[in-house]
Amino acid sequence: MSEKNYGIMAEFDTPGAVLEAAKKVRAEGYSRWDVFSPFPVHGLDKVMGLGNSYVGLFSLVFGGGAFLGTLGLIWYCNTFDYPLVVGGKPMFSMPMSFVPAYILLVLAAAIGAFVGMVALNQLPRHHHPLFNKKRFELVSRDKFYLVVGSADPKYSETETRKLLEELGGTHIEIVEDN
Repeated sequence: MSEKNYGIMAEFDTPGAVLEAAKKVRAEGYSRWDVFSPFPVHGLDKVMGLGNSYVGLFSLVFGGGAFLGTLGLIWYCNTFDYPLVVGGKPMFSMPMSFVPAYILLVLAAAIGAFVGMVALNQLPRHHHPLFNKKRFELVSRDKFYLVVGSADPKYSETETRKLLEELGGTHIEIVEDN
């Protein structure tokens, strides 16, 4: 494996072909691979072994933190920092504090979703090595690509190429990481 080798890319003509190839690549024990298609392929996420995204957890943590932080700030300010008795009302009232805390919960959850998406997708990556391949442009039209990364422990340039050929992949190319 050379330091500049990103992996091997194979082209498939139909969603069924790439789905079957993905099943066999996973059955062979590869762990660092991905499929690119012009539209979602039903069942591909299960074949690839993908679970639920953690973006929702980011939203929960950010939103919950903002909600509790806002309630804590209101309680602290009204009880200790600047206690102001108005008409005999309590220093901290949950109905009065709920609205601003809820508004900040929604705002922080949206920010958490954005931060989670950026972090989990490893963005910003301004240029992906696959963009250097002219044939990869067809993924936005009618072709499907399976890419096995060179970081995979089972990766061998000759063995992986042979496997992709056996699975019916065409236009198999080495992808260089610039």
